[in-house]
Amino acid sequence: MTVRAAGSGSAPPAHPAAPAPRPSADTDLERRIARFTAGFSERGGYRAPTDQERLAFTRAFAHLLDGDAEAARTGLSEIDFTLRTVTDAATGHRYAEVADGVSESGHTSRGWGRVYVDLDTPARWSVQVPHPVADARTELLGARVLRGAPGGVLVLAGAHRDAGEDGAADVAHRDDSVFHGVVGELARRNLPGIQLHGFADESFRGRDAVVSTGAGDSAVADAEQLTVALRRDGLQVCTAYSARCKLAGRENEQGRTAADRQSRFLHVELNKTLRGDDRGLDRAAAAIATLTDRWSRR
Repeated sequence: MTVRAAGSGSAPPAHPAAPAPRPSADTDLERRIARFTAGFSERGGYRAPTDQERLAFTRAFAHLLDGDAEAARTGLSEIDFTLRTVTDAATGHRYAEVADGVSESGHTSRGWGRVYVDLDTPARWSVQVPHPVADARTELLGARVLRGAPGGVLVLAGAHRDAGEDGAADVAHRDDSVFHGVVGELARRNLPGIQLHGFADESFRGRDAVVSTGAGDSAVADAEQLTVALRRDGLQVCTAYSARCKLAGRENEQGRTAADRQSRFLHVELNKTLRGDDRGLDRAAAAIATLTDRWSRR
């Protein structure tokens, strides 16, 4: 198994071919993620990692991107995470799954999340889901976006945004989470990313989506492309990269990190109606795929 991140600026050091992560049975990726998030609630289930734990996870993830699965597995095992191969029965695509070893599925006491990395194509882009369940069905949309183009990395938060004390589990607005560490490593390698959020219809009446480049402006061309795709499908979009919009995500911590590194980052908000059924998720995923497909070929 070799996973290499494209666009990292320098090639990773040569090493012997790494063994594949421990295999699992074929599974539907979306259902697997739905089972994992089913127990999330506002009533706890999150412990903030120590600096050492966060750095250990990020280093192990970097080994995975560099193609050294054995080093990744060793590093992850030291913080009770596992590395395995998941073959998505719906598509036949293989993904490396980084998951909390404390519990194979469902809620865990730590709530640090999961990462899925395409094993068949070098990593070229990411989709990020910081508020699964709280932003209803964004976790399912994340799975569909991952399936939509090769070379993807799905970064999935591991708890409801209100599960931690004093906002600790709201990873979109924290820089001390495992989620932030992973996204920061992707930005360091200059991989473009799209972060998915959801809003109540009454929060921004008359709009189906808000497309933003967050704190930076490196992804304006990407934002324009996504806006065209969404509007082509008849959706009403507020373009926060060129106009004043609610929910623009300027304070998003991952967006700030991307801006500091001049890495491309999109912050996308979708209303509840669009996220409310499979047809709406498919519409959103298809529009996003027009962007991630281009990212996969860069």
